[in-house]
Amino acid sequence: MITITMPALSPTMEEGKLAKWLVKEGDTVSAGDIIAEIETDKATMEYESIDDGIVGKLLVSEGQEAIKINAPIAVLLEAGEDKASLANFKAPAIQPAAAPKAASAEPAMAMKSDGAKSAMAASAYPAAAPVRTGSNARIAASPLARRLAAQKGLDLARITGSGPHGRIIKRDLESVQPMAAPAPGTAGAPSAKETALFAEGSYEIVAHTPMRKTIARRLTESKTTIPHFYLTIDCDLDALLEMRGKLNALSPKDAGAYKLSVNDFIIRASALALKRVPEAHASWTDAGLLRHKHADIGVAVSIDGGLITPIIRQADGMGLAEISNTMRDLAERARVRKLKPAEYEGGTFSISNLGMFGIREFSAVINPPHSMILAVGAGEQRPVVKNGALAIATQMSCTLSCDHRVVDGVLGAQFLNVFRGFIENPLTLML
Repeated sequence: MITITMPALSPTMEEGKLAKWLVKEGDTVSAGDIIAEIETDKATMEYESIDDGIVGKLLVSEGQEAIKINAPIAVLLEAGEDKASLANFKAPAIQPAAAPKAASAEPAMAMKSDGAKSAMAASAYPAAAPVRTGSNARIAASPLARRLAAQKGLDLARITGSGPHGRIIKRDLESVQPMAAPAPGTAGAPSAKETALFAEGSYEIVAHTPMRKTIARRLTESKTTIPHFYLTIDCDLDALLEMRGKLNALSPKDAGAYKLSVNDFIIRASALALKRVPEAHASWTDAGLLRHKHADIGVAVSIDGGLITPIIRQADGMGLAEISNTMRDLAERARVRKLKPAEYEGGTFSISNLGMFGIREFSAVINPPHSMILAVGAGEQRPVVKNGALAIATQMSCTLSCDHRVVDGVLGAQFLNVFRGFIENPLTLML
């Protein structure tokens, strides 16, 4: 029999929710069949079977939350087995998946040297089940080796095969010991110490969602392990707003239609500024700086229960209309949790824009593995001095949060000044 476990569907996933079973006990499934919908910390994703068999037992119910990575969720019966063989079934111990401990350990997006679009490196995902290398591929292992691995709680993805063509066979498992199961979690009701300052009955407990727990963990790690500092600059928007109006008026009414926002200009200006100041376009690792060749811009999008940061890949090679349409598509799918991990993991730079809420100025927490994040405030009319005389201009305050291990003050200032140049002279964005 084959044990199906909770998969790690993204690098930040530590637990998931079984949103929906698409099979029932007794159903026959083949490799590639979609058997369940899994809700991760960021999205709801379809889960395909990688084995053939008959669904012998569903070990978790629909809607069950906080299922740890590698925890058994179902059992498939192989050829020749029947449900009676489940009488002695014992779920293997949960093998913990390695989670990133700090920004430097976070898997980055693999960048192809031929200039093709970036893709998530396969090693970025903690292995919870046999890892696919293609749409229907799986780890090569003998049926006996698979059965022994399930019984011992071993992860085949971490075992080197000595059989033909690297196939994992029985002897490869003989000296491998299962990893210890993690200690039980402390999730549940808050402790008396945590509620002591509040009168009984004056509050209600709202359980953390997987997304909220992930946001709490990652941003706590970011703020406590990355040395942040902040730089703020004001940008005149009048020329940009005029150009935006003219370009939107020229938008075709059929195919190729677009509607540019100020944020689209900000994305384009950020991407070009990263190309102009490449020293700031890097990520920290203990072994050395990762100097990025393309500007993969993450844009924070608010969704129910938290936020997500879809990535516009190689934004430095896109025009304003393409950026606008790509961002609109990503944001719409983000709000219904239909993004793929490669569409929101990684990236090289972040933008968080709260201007539409009237926020004048704020500072944002760096999103690892990035070394900078740009916090954008509202565009508003302000009194300014021009040529020695008081005037009114539409201005926008932008605050750059920098990782001081990568970006020093002067380097951050250089980036912001180049960015402001593109914003205040928007025709240069067309070059």
